[in-house]
Parts: sequence; C-alpha cells; structure tokens
Amino acid sequence: MDISDRSAVPPTDTRAGARPWSALTRRWPSLLGLAVATAVLATGADREGLSITVAVAALCYLGAAALGRPWVAWAGVGGGGLVVAASKLAGVPWWAGVGAVAALLVVVGLVGGVPRAPLAAQAVALLGYGGLAVTAVLVAPRVGLVLAGLALAAHGIWDVVHYRRNEVVPRSLAEFCVLLDVPLGVGFLVLAAVAGH
Repeated sequence: MDISDRSAVPPTDTRAGARPWSALTRRWPSLLGLAVATAVLATGADREGLSITVAVAALCYLGAAALGRPWVAWAGVGGGGLVVAASKLAGVPWWAGVGAVAALLVVVGLVGGVPRAPLAAQAVALLGYGGLAVTAVLVAPRVGLVLAGLALAAHGIWDVVHYRRNEVVPRSLAEFCVLLDVPLGVGFLVLAAVAGH
C-alpha cells in the first residue's frame, strides 16, 4: 500500500463521531439546570417558590462550607427541600426553618474547625440572598416577584465565582445552579414585566 494513498486506510479515530455526545455528557449539569428552569417557568411557579429556590441554593453552599465537604451541596438540594417541607408541616414559616438549619450549620462548622473564611462568606451570602428571598414574600406580589427574580439571577454570579474558583461546592453543582438561577430569575423578571402591562 502506498503511504500517500491515505484514503484507502479506514479511519481508526472514532472520537470525532463521539464528540457531540461527549460534549453533552460533560455538560449534564447545564442541561439539568436549564431543564429544571424551563419546567418551573412552564408550570408557573410563584414568588414564594422562587424565593424558596434562592434560600435553598444559598443553604446548599453553606452546608458544603460548614461540613468541609463539597458533595454536601448536592445533597443540600434535596435536604433544603425537606427543611422547607418539614417547616410547613410544623406550622413554621419555611424561612424560619431554613434560618434555624443555617444557624446550626454555622455552629457545626465552627465546632468542626472548618476554614473560617469560606464559612463566613457562605453565612453572609445566605443572610443576603435569604433576606431578599424573605422580603420578596412579604412585599406586594409583583414587587416580590421582581425582587425574587433579581435575587435568583444575582445568585448566578455567586455560582460563576465558585465555578471559576472550583471552591466550596463541586463545579457540577455551580454549573447546574448557573443554568437554573439565571434563566429562572430572568424568566420571572420578564413575567413580572408582562404582568404589569
């Protein structure tokens, strides 16, 4: 066989055909976040649901920092939902349950000797984002929708910072949150604007 006749040689590199599938499997957190955001927007969740999303997102980050285990952030997605559900069943406002768990996590982190800077940053973030989330359910509905949408979209910045630094939470969670928080927050801002006309 002539070396110059390369067309006669069957291709041995099958990676080219696998690239689109490989890219999709590597971006599963983005796809999952976008799918959840789309589903929430399609079902027409309200400002309280959006506010809960903001608070639970911040609680996930705090949990990972307080326990010094990034994977805890993924577990915190379901755990935060359970805290909200348990609070409602106990007749306590959801935000009080989230606040109590947050305070407990800070104590656990301090006693456990985790690095103080990430713990403090996540506690402050939870106070900020959580404060906006609670305010959003206490003000007029349209104003609350705008406030919750802004808080969630702004949490996307927090996600990007953590994704780029690869700190506190797994990159997969930060990636998931960006594609959940930003489209969902912006989507609710658009819904609030449309509802005003």
